[in-house]
Amino acid sequence: MKNFFSKEQIGRLSELFSAANDVVILSHTNPDGDAIGSVVAMKRFLALEGKKSTIIIPNKHPEYLSFLDPEVEIVVYKEHRGRAENLIRSCDLILALDFNQLSRIDELETIVRESISHKVLVDHHPSPERGPFDLVFSETEISSNCELLYWLFKTITGRDLPLEVAEPLYVGMMTDTNNFANSVLASTFRMASDLIVAGVDKERLQHLVFGGFSESRMRLMGYLLSERMTVLPDFEAGFIMLSKEDQERFSFNEGDSEGFVNMPLSIKGINIAALFTESEGVVRVSLRSSNDFSVNKMARRFFNGGGHERASGGKLYIPFDRVADYFVESLNICIEEYRNEQI
Repeated sequence: MKNFFSKEQIGRLSELFSAANDVVILSHTNPDGDAIGSVVAMKRFLALEGKKSTIIIPNKHPEYLSFLDPEVEIVVYKEHRGRAENLIRSCDLILALDFNQLSRIDELETIVRESISHKVLVDHHPSPERGPFDLVFSETEISSNCELLYWLFKTITGRDLPLEVAEPLYVGMMTDTNNFANSVLASTFRMASDLIVAGVDKERLQHLVFGGFSESRMRLMGYLLSERMTVLPDFEAGFIMLSKEDQERFSFNEGDSEGFVNMPLSIKGINIAALFTESEGVVRVSLRSSNDFSVNKMARRFFNGGGHERASGGKLYIPFDRVADYFVESLNICIEEYRNEQI
């Protein structure tokens, strides 16, 4: 078993769990597989301990992850603002999963900061915000937040996890590693092996996640590759532009672009990839690298964001038709610095 946690941390968390009567579980805006896997696994784990909990997310999760919430118990803030705010005000413990800064929960940030409830952060991103939290579990050298939760649950209970907890943990780990392509360590394979022994049907979950997309999403992917991808061989980079017009044309839903940012990395000689998605008043930025080029540094410096060294995100507040030139300019600066560091 991985030893990520001190006895003091586990003891304090056990105390908070024991004392809590009403728990709220949060994750970040535009939740992905690791976020939804984390919150669902935590809710099911707490239920085994006899604890009442509610999941709240800022906006809707992708449709292909709906099988993890078959009873539609997840509260979406943008759809049920009053209910979500009342739940946060009345709870006695807040669990923040898979995000490192309260700004990652957008409009929920203020009400969470104002809450007098105990707060615990469990996350795997760099530079966690520690101030608002009573307890922080932070481990960046790990595949996913679901893997961190797996070892945390194992440490707390000292026993194997039941299937209802194992499944969402496997989904989060599988999606955040891009089906075992990125950020995979020996502990990740150990976790996967343990969960399969616990009864996880990996083929079924792979089909539900990677085979659960709509026809329009598949046609969008082909269109983006053909018409909206730019390759920059001199920079070993490629980027994709997803406009509002394209989204409307292909009936775009939240989550349809999952994995698109990785597509340029399949091209020989391309080690840096970006996806720019036009939204209301903002351009969402996703960055990836397949070598030791730090997209985290790039995101923090140029895109109002951050994340992991090889997987980061951010936002731009400029017209969409200026984004491509801005990316090339910022890439030029970062690549020159990166190459000088290699000398």
